[in-house]
Amino acid sequence: MATDEELLGDVANGNELALGELLHRYERPLSHFIHRHTGGRDVEDLYQETWLRVVRHARRFDPRRRFSTWLFHIAVNLCRDWHRRAGGEISSVDPDEIGSTPGRAEAQLDAASLLMLLPEPQREVLVLRYYHDLTEEQVADILDCPKGTVKSRMHQAIGRLSALVRKENL
Repeated sequence: MATDEELLGDVANGNELALGELLHRYERPLSHFIHRHTGGRDVEDLYQETWLRVVRHARRFDPRRRFSTWLFHIAVNLCRDWHRRAGGEISSVDPDEIGSTPGRAEAQLDAASLLMLLPEPQREVLVLRYYHDLTEEQVADILDCPKGTVKSRMHQAIGRLSALVRKENL
């Protein structure tokens, strides 16, 4: 079985079967990442744009890197651009409303809603680290930041989520 990096080399040479294999391998993880990052909005558009950029820039890929890291780096950048265009208005959940309406709190306290309450940098590290089971080093590489920044963002995100859950339980 060919590695992702070997398949990408074949994609760079025009091999559509190699692209199909990469699409198959990363369909769920990439779709889920984009979904969690955008709250389920424009997932298909961002997914397709990610793969278009992979194909366009396949020849520029540094074979010393992992393909998955490169792929998610592209997706992160597209999601960041999407957030800027969306004006940050992607969450339909007001953190002040959690726990304020009987019956409504349970529906709001799901992982997706809580993730959308986090600032983008904190959400990125949690999604990559815990939903995609990447190491802190891989997350730092994808986000192009130091490992200490990843740890700090995770700590802040967990603290904020913890505060939201405590608020709900009051």
